[in-house]
Amino acid sequence: MAQPDLAAAEASKTTTFDSPAGRSVKAPAAGNGKAAAAAQATDPNPDLAVGLLATTISAHGLELDSAVTSVNTPLEISIDWGDKTSVMEYADGTETVTSAHTYAEVGTYTVKVTVTDTVNQTSVDNSVTVTTNGSDFTPYGPTRLLDTRNGTGAAQHKIAPYTSARVKIGGNGAIPAGVTAVALNITVTSATSGGHIIAFADGDTRPTTSNVNFAPGQTVPNLAIVPVGANGYVDLYNGGWESVDLIADVTGYFTQSASSGYTAITPDRFVDTRTGVGTGRGQVPGYGTFSTPVAGTRGVPAGAKAVALNVTVTNPRSDGHLTVFPTGQSAPTASNLNFSAGQTIANSVIVPIGADGRISVRNGGWNPADVIVDVVGYYSPDSVSAYLPFNPERVTDTRVKGGPLPGRYYAYLGLGSGLPHSTGFVLNTTVTNTKDTGYLAVTPDPNSIEDYDLEIDIAPPLPTSSNLNWTVGKTVPNLVQAGRGSTGVIDFWNESDGAIDVIIDIFGVYKDN
Repeated sequence: MAQPDLAAAEASKTTTFDSPAGRSVKAPAAGNGKAAAAAQATDPNPDLAVGLLATTISAHGLELDSAVTSVNTPLEISIDWGDKTSVMEYADGTETVTSAHTYAEVGTYTVKVTVTDTVNQTSVDNSVTVTTNGSDFTPYGPTRLLDTRNGTGAAQHKIAPYTSARVKIGGNGAIPAGVTAVALNITVTSATSGGHIIAFADGDTRPTTSNVNFAPGQTVPNLAIVPVGANGYVDLYNGGWESVDLIADVTGYFTQSASSGYTAITPDRFVDTRTGVGTGRGQVPGYGTFSTPVAGTRGVPAGAKAVALNVTVTNPRSDGHLTVFPTGQSAPTASNLNFSAGQTIANSVIVPIGADGRISVRNGGWNPADVIVDVVGYYSPDSVSAYLPFNPERVTDTRVKGGPLPGRYYAYLGLGSGLPHSTGFVLNTTVTNTKDTGYLAVTPDPNSIEDYDLEIDIAPPLPTSSNLNWTVGKTVPNLVQAGRGSTGVIDFWNESDGAIDVIIDIFGVYKDN
């Protein structure tokens, strides 16, 4: 696969904040009365001022230009970053001094700069309020925000072809205004022709990427982490030829204030009812529920607030759906995964963790089914990686370049190249033109791009988890939250005997600075 350069996508989200020199406040002259007035009249540095321009350079970091106007004299520039840390810079007369800072937590801060003429003992200060680019996650729900079948969140009718449903996110229920992105499980149902759904921020140009692909008669869910428009809405565009019903369930949201950061882990199988891993061995009965410990075990800390999963159903004996929810709560009306009898299908899930550190899974079908749960990461107040959403960008399409991925083989992709401090990637991965039944696994690679270029790479370990499953001829998408690993190289394994085409769209990156 061609190696994408995502630095430009990250740079496109740079934000600037400024406070012109005219806002500078000069300290009053020492003394009072006539003495102070005389000192002011004879000020040897009357134009002393400082203008401020702050530019975000990462999820937690910014660069500050302090443009000083002064006579030619030694100056001290004290910068208070607004987080109980400060730094001293120095100048000689008029010049611009550039400083960089990384905040421990995302949020909004007031930066104060004081410039002191150390010879003439005069000073001036200016301030600028900045907001870091990164966003932290807050679990929510799961809660249904849209169901066109019954009029929840929109009019009770199908979404016409080539039109959009608007979903209110910011200010909906207990979700605050100002959210930057939202975790939505989007389900398409009642489809009479094939098509796709594109989720994007209301007010933005509709991207060419897709989030959910569907065929006639299918009920297809897919998790999406969607940027939210400035007005608090997201749009769900029906790219099919016929009308469809849409369902959207929220499981959390992102804001530019300190909450829970993300930590990716190597995908780890926490539950497999076929073998008794994580729960009792044997299929989950119809309308049955089981719970499993997550927090405080196998690398997920006790303080984790939510967990990122890949949930797979297999061998179901009837149509149905799965609902994943925090243990200790009633099962919500939201669903995470819809399936047909005999189908093997997976979906990405982000779910809050119950107070007892467990999550629950309910089989909403009439008959038993096997369930597999792979943990790919978690959200915790102690995790430092914040989320930077991009404008969706297609990074790989083997139909256009490179050719199909052969069976029982993998392709590597250097997503971390050019993105220092990246820790994870939010991808929508689609498999199409499938020649045999199988599954796709996405795992970190121990080799670097340089290792591959120099042909000194070693064989990466075989995957022990899966991200999406398909049968012959099907087109199947799934959200993948891929951990960076130690090298920034990600492997995509075709675990079938036939070739497949792979399409990868990136929606954002987690960064630890």
